[in-house]
Amino acid sequence: MIKTKRIYDPLSPDDGYRLLVMRRWPRGIPKTAVNTWEKELGPSTELLGHLRNGLMSWAEYTVRYHEEMSAKRPLIAEAHSIADRGDLPLLCSCVDEQQCHRTLLKTLIETTP
Repeated sequence: MIKTKRIYDPLSPDDGYRLLVMRRWPRGIPKTAVNTWEKELGPSTELLGHLRNGLMSWAEYTVRYHEEMSAKRPLIAEAHSIADRGDLPLLCSCVDEQQCHRTLLKTLIETTP
């Protein structure tokens, strides 16, 4: 099962395989807090900067994120394979889960054959 979770939320015994999907390592988080860091599944710094600075809408960001991820199919397929074997929380530092790439990535992984 694929879940989304904030990296700053407490660790939970039922988390499963913790996958960090951010370009930069989050401050104050030890390396032992995740199983894998796959920064390539995070948005490019340019794309994220455009969203955070109000230079694009969430709808446009969603399209551009999907475009960026189209080149990352093997990584998405690998995440799908991990999720098939157990729980997979996608971790990011964004506060608003509904406007975070981890939610978009969850859908991409779920729809990967």
